[in-house]
Amino acid sequence: MEETINQGEKKLEADSNYTDSFGFQWNRFQHTQIDREKQGLDQSKQRFLAVTEWDKEDLRGKKVLEVGSGAGRFTRAVLEVTEAEIYSVDFSDAVEVNRRNNGSSPLLQIKKASVYDLPYPSQSFDKVFCFGMLQHTPEPQRTVECLVEMVKPGGELIVDFYPQKGWYTRIHAKYLARPFTRRMNRKRLLNWIESNITSLIGLYKGLHRIKLGVLTRFIPLVDMYNVLPSGLSKEEEKEWAILDTFDMLSPRYDNPQKMRNVVKWIRNYGLEVTFSGKKKYSNSHMVYFVKAIRPGTDSLAG
Repeated sequence: MEETINQGEKKLEADSNYTDSFGFQWNRFQHTQIDREKQGLDQSKQRFLAVTEWDKEDLRGKKVLEVGSGAGRFTRAVLEVTEAEIYSVDFSDAVEVNRRNNGSSPLLQIKKASVYDLPYPSQSFDKVFCFGMLQHTPEPQRTVECLVEMVKPGGELIVDFYPQKGWYTRIHAKYLARPFTRRMNRKRLLNWIESNITSLIGLYKGLHRIKLGVLTRFIPLVDMYNVLPSGLSKEEEKEWAILDTFDMLSPRYDNPQKMRNVVKWIRNYGLEVTFSGKKKYSNSHMVYFVKAIRPGTDSLAG
């Protein structure tokens, strides 16, 4: 039995390699994306509410599963806008960051686990959500299958992802650079970004000023105007830009998905799709997602 456990732990360690960049990332940027409403920074909550439309009355005493928590930006949103029991999972060392950011709540349980081996019974959650993770998994279709498996009859699944809009999606600096950057030493990549971030931001903004913003897609820099929240100080803007640029260049997997494929997978695994498309939040920011329910008894009623 002990040998079997050890083999399982070794497999978990080997399989977790694809999430190592995220563990490194969130331990380095523990608080960057965590809402600080006193400073007017609530992008995470705005995105969460725009997609879920949840509130306290909907989910009091219900069970919510979050897969791919990162540093816990959306974990905090669940805790702030609902009274649900939140079960938060990540396959990287980011779970420790989430625990530091949110772990004091009695409504929160945090576990390190793979989406392909979730430590919960099937069909046991009223709500399941997965934000910002699908494209970073090795088998997106199987990822969807595993998420669907967790939804109880009458429960809801929400998945957002990077969209594959057309052939031009991959004609972008991050996809052109990633064959090299995803193999770089993480510290070396981060150091390169930090050393060049001021010049990259200057070039990005300069191209927009002279009406050549279309060319910014060839700069290895996050989309400053459509990803970063508004109202940041110069130092905060730089920190967010470093984080999101590292996030776009370092993951082992980055596979944008066609909306119709995600919808098809969810339907094939037995859920009814209630929404598929895009929604604006926080002024100009856009998120692409699918919502679906499992037919059966409404577990959220009464």
